[in-house]
Amino acid sequence: MRKFPEGFLWGGATAANQIEGGWREGGKGWSVSDAARAHFDADVKDYNRHNQITTRDIEEALAHPEDEVNYPKRHGSDFYHHYKEDIALMAEMGFKVYRMSIAWSRIYPNGDDEQPNEAGLQFYDEVFDELKKYNIEPLVTMSHYEPPLNLVLNYDGWYSREVIGFFEKYVRTICERYKHKVKYWLTFNEVDSIIRHPYTTGGLIEDRFPGKNFEEVCYQAMHHQFVASALATKICHEIIPDSQVGC
Repeated sequence: MRKFPEGFLWGGATAANQIEGGWREGGKGWSVSDAARAHFDADVKDYNRHNQITTRDIEEALAHPEDEVNYPKRHGSDFYHHYKEDIALMAEMGFKVYRMSIAWSRIYPNGDDEQPNEAGLQFYDEVFDELKKYNIEPLVTMSHYEPPLNLVLNYDGWYSREVIGFFEKYVRTICERYKHKVKYWLTFNEVDSIIRHPYTTGGLIEDRFPGKNFEEVCYQAMHHQFVASALATKICHEIIPDSQVGC
């Protein structure tokens, strides 16, 4: 029987928008996922229905910050409060690596803030320290379906080239902060998913682009993410010379 090679990283994966919860704690700002309503009346296979987001939907979400039923990603599985228990279970399963993501809006609540949110940075410090206790390597995605909502409302998401600069600042912050704790990085989760769900991937809402070809808008946003991914890779290698970075 063939065996996995020595040092093979066996583990599992999550994303902050799926599991974290604690969405209004520790200085975190609104992300696109916090404003994504679940459509319980739609078939789970009706992909388009679940990914249709309008400006009116966002306004409705902002008007009901207390609702964690219709907006389930606001709660997730409450990793924010239970990460120690969760990581202990990962260790029990023999994990050697844990792919996770950092919520951009936990570090820069609005995306365009002058200074990062220290409480958010400290949260991930504690998560990485807990992983180290069990000899589990963190594999960290920089952006996984949670651009800060402010970048959608005031910059039209990744359609704006200006967002590249905001992302670059965020990347420099997390690479500098965690350079002694994280050496495996991913820039974006599936840039091409802008075509499938433009709102959660690129912060794009079709009705905010009147008179424009929305398919072209999506491809322009994808281009900006590819540029940002290349810059993030360069930054990460500069700050963490032995890092491994992919997309």
